[in-house]
Amino acid sequence: MGAVTAFAGTASAAPEDGASPAGAGAAAWGTTTGAAICGPAPRATRMRWPPAPPQMAAPVVMPQVAAPTSEAPTAGTAEAVPANAVTAPMVGTTYVAPEPGADPFVSIGDSVKEGQTLLIIEAMKVMNQIPSPRAGKVTQIMVQDGQPVEYGEPLLIIE
Repeated sequence: MGAVTAFAGTASAAPEDGASPAGAGAAAWGTTTGAAICGPAPRATRMRWPPAPPQMAAPVVMPQVAAPTSEAPTAGTAEAVPANAVTAPMVGTTYVAPEPGADPFVSIGDSVKEGQTLLIIEAMKVMNQIPSPRAGKVTQIMVQDGQPVEYGEPLLIIE
């Protein structure tokens, strides 16, 4: 049998003398004797199929810890949101004024109407006006200008 040349998963065999059955010469068979005609033959690549699975570490078994049974809130738990608080409808950065240096939309003690803009939350470079859900008096503002907020975080209290 002749020389065997493999190219990325294909193989061909050529007779010892380099001639193909059709008389096309060694270049048609991809052996190195046809390098002067077609240029050097590509290097054969040994491929492994299927690829080896990635090596993974053994799983670590964590001991089970009993949950605390006390009903008193512990340090680090979220505070309860007051019922009359306006909460953040999205994650973003709060702005209390329409532009830097301008007067804020609302201040403590201001009376607001339903639908009035309370502040702005910037999310993904979009400025979202946060309207008042009800009429009332602003008693506490719980965020500062430029402060990042999470979804559901209290922003201010309207009574």
